[in-house]
Amino acid sequence: MKSIKPIYVNRELIAACGLYCGACRKFRKGRCAGCRLTEDNHLQWCKIRKCCHEQGYHTCAECGTAVEDCKTHNNLIGKLFALLFNSDCAACIHYIKQKGEDAYAEKMAWDEKMTMNKR
Repeated sequence: MKSIKPIYVNRELIAACGLYCGACRKFRKGRCAGCRLTEDNHLQWCKIRKCCHEQGYHTCAECGTAVEDCKTHNNLIGKLFALLFNSDCAACIHYIKQKGEDAYAEKMAWDEKMTMNKR
């Protein structure tokens, strides 16, 4: 049985969309390097990651477009993910904008969650 890594605070484990990879079971079991640490060719399908990379952003929180108005962030895959996992990536981006990436990484590690829940 493969050991599972503990959840720790690391801003580099925040995905472009606002998910916290550091609390993801797949990441913690060593089956994923995390969005930020994965080679580009592995995540070509992620338009959010690609957009942030092209703009030189670490996350969508740096963008001037409101996350609710962004067609890239509010795509079909994101909507399905939100429905299946009760996830609110827009709330994650808002938290990062208000309090910063370090505070967000700390909150998510403390809460042991990879996303904020829809209310």
